[in-house]
Amino acid sequence: MTDMSGITPDWPAPANVRSYITTRAGGVSLPPYASNNLGLHVGDNPEHVAVNRAQLSAHLGLQHTPQWLEQIHGVKVVNAKTDGVVRTADGSYSNQPGQACLVMTADCLPILLCDKQGTQVAALHCGWRSLAKGICARGLQKFNAKPDDILAYLGPAISQPHFEVGVDVLEAFFKAARSQQHAEEIANAFISAHRPLHFYADIYALARAELHALGVTAIYGGNDCTYADETRFYSFRRDKVTGRMASVIWLE
Repeated sequence: MTDMSGITPDWPAPANVRSYITTRAGGVSLPPYASNNLGLHVGDNPEHVAVNRAQLSAHLGLQHTPQWLEQIHGVKVVNAKTDGVVRTADGSYSNQPGQACLVMTADCLPILLCDKQGTQVAALHCGWRSLAKGICARGLQKFNAKPDDILAYLGPAISQPHFEVGVDVLEAFFKAARSQQHAEEIANAFISAHRPLHFYADIYALARAELHALGVTAIYGGNDCTYADETRFYSFRRDKVTGRMASVIWLE
């Protein structure tokens, strides 16, 4: 796909595993949602969102409606279906060709998963709460594959210099540490901020630590910052009222 307004993930997924991440470019939404907002829950004109969603499906050549989700910062991962029903969850899984899994983000981390055989895919919406609560483990449980047979791609998210958090976030991750090694990787993902009991969190490092602890070693991406790159990405923390990007994965 040559559409310059989106990102085609660079990872060694099997040829029949297709993935794509939108940016804010393209689309018909007006400011402050300019211009390719895909979220219906952010106050944008629903007709504009519908056009943007239809353009996405057409651009990707999808035969079925992607599995749209109502995301609630939980750990539920559903089976993606073609019935057009919006499901309340923070991830979806499919082993059916043509059925796209999709998550929306604007600072939270989208994680795309596939197996090395190219028979299964999933998309996870990982804010810090979902990540600390174990959404990666729930996503991996859907796969009929060993963790070392799974590839993960980390899409655009807020980077450490812009992601200041309270001590509650640090404590949530340490509480969820799966081993001493995991705890050490978690510790390395936080640096002290200027305010007492505040830290800058590296959500990419936290995701890698979690995936490592679960046995996934083939991890790619994790190089973009939604907050810093205003021309390409929506950022909730930067703008408050803003649109949402979509990270999509499916089997051909």
